[in-house]
Amino acid sequence: MSKYKVIGIGDNVVDKYVHQGMMYPGGNALNFCAYAKMCEMEASYLGKFGNDQVAEYIQKVMDDLDIEHSRCRIFDGENGYARVTLENGDRVFLGSNKGGIAKERAWDFTESDLNYIKQFSVIHTSLNSYIENDLATLKTCNVPISYDFSVRWNDEYLKQVCPYVDIAFLSCSHLSESERKREMLKAQKWGSRLVIGTVGEEGSFALYADEWIYQPAVSTEAVDTMGAGDSYITAFIVEMIRSSEDGKILSSSDEEMLRKVKASMNKGAEFAAKVCRINGAFGYGTTIA
Repeated sequence: MSKYKVIGIGDNVVDKYVHQGMMYPGGNALNFCAYAKMCEMEASYLGKFGNDQVAEYIQKVMDDLDIEHSRCRIFDGENGYARVTLENGDRVFLGSNKGGIAKERAWDFTESDLNYIKQFSVIHTSLNSYIENDLATLKTCNVPISYDFSVRWNDEYLKQVCPYVDIAFLSCSHLSESERKREMLKAQKWGSRLVIGTVGEEGSFALYADEWIYQPAVSTEAVDTMGAGDSYITAFIVEMIRSSEDGKILSSSDEEMLRKVKASMNKGAEFAAKVCRINGAFGYGTTIA
């Protein structure tokens, strides 16, 4: 195990595969933790749970994976879930409860929480975590923040979030090449030091200090594309930490950073290809509750 560790702060759900009658734990921040463990890096999770059977199952899986989660909040109400099916191995979302109780409850980070968070090499969170108004507070921990914008952002959202985000991940498969470049440049302009644009089977692009890097995808026979983006993000972050002096991922010279980014993109592509051969985001399926 690495001496470094990461923390996912934000969303957890189960993905209910209606065609299978099975549900699998997921959610961007939780997936990040599970994949970090698969990459042999210590990971902790801080999130909001309901008090239903779904929440209990996710916490049991985290215990099985040895993901520390003692600072999670548990509220009276429904845990987050999404309804999903597969078409030729590709995930298709059918709807969700928008995070359940998580959308209704504030984070209210305490001084004790923040002191705890300071021990990690990276914080990862996402647009599904209802955390936008808390990013300024998290920034005071002086821990790099990684953020998944998925496919849903606009100029106003980028302006709000990017000043607090060190590494921005944008899912750009739906954009043309010129649109992808435009949006990645916006994220850089509005504060993110490193911007990654993923384009599915076409690979990924990085933007750092006005320099562009391209990484092809790794071909695979996909069983389930759920978690492909999250697994790329995680392996990328883990490799950035491991290849950095003292685990400080953004403290190198520009030349060294570009070398590390390219190597980390390759690790992300390789790991994402492996994860696409797993049912659910990272397995652990059970009968739908």
